[in-house]
Amino acid sequence: MACTEEWGRSQMLQRLAKQLQFYKPPPVLDELEDDNDDGVGLSSRISCNSLAVRNVKCSCANNLRERRAAVLICLFEGPEGELRVILTRRSMKLASHPGDVALPGGKMEEEDADESATALREAMEEIGLNSGLVQVVAKLECFMSQHLVTVVPVIGLVAEIEDFKPVLNPDEVDAIFDVPLEMFLKEDNHRFEEREWMGWKYILHLFAFESEQGQFLIWGLTASILIRAASVIYQQPPFFQGHLPDFQKLQKALHNVHNVNSNVP
Repeated sequence: MACTEEWGRSQMLQRLAKQLQFYKPPPVLDELEDDNDDGVGLSSRISCNSLAVRNVKCSCANNLRERRAAVLICLFEGPEGELRVILTRRSMKLASHPGDVALPGGKMEEEDADESATALREAMEEIGLNSGLVQVVAKLECFMSQHLVTVVPVIGLVAEIEDFKPVLNPDEVDAIFDVPLEMFLKEDNHRFEEREWMGWKYILHLFAFESEQGQFLIWGLTASILIRAASVIYQQPPFFQGHLPDFQKLQKALHNVHNVNSNVP
């Protein structure tokens, strides 16, 4: 984990680094009734495009490398002392999710030592963020994409944000912007939609954001990860916490998907 002694002028980032350096994902909520192995738990928000799961026994380290990915939750102190996170809009040239808002990241490659290395490499490739500017301080619990790829959110802090000069890869990124992390706990600019997946009814969360770069909609996997990150960092649940999923039902649904996927050659 990162050293917390050199943080420039940002005492807030230093405090946050100390807070997060001992963070461990919470334990699994319940065990599946029909499974002898440890069950599958969930993070606080799930969507059809982002099955956010805690998988403790089947941890990320045990998954095949080609089914693993990482994203960088890159945080810095804004001009008004607020904590902000860097986001991108995916290029319209991409085959999957073109134009969607995303965190920098992607699938692991053979040369990546771990998920942190993956997240930092992808951030450099996508937006020109030098890894030397980033202090990795924590990893959140695993999330699962709609394609059943395990995604690890890596939290990194940038003390000297003025040293970051974005260089966008036009094949991957159309725009870069930043938002206050705390917005993912508030009802402002937040709405939700009721959806159904495999007989399970759930809430899809969406956040609208407008800046000089344009209007953006943050939803799906990215929204799920940022809600969780904000909850951990600010140590409080979102104000819209009343829309929690049926954890037990979703556990069983995810278990069924895992079994089907395991039987596919």
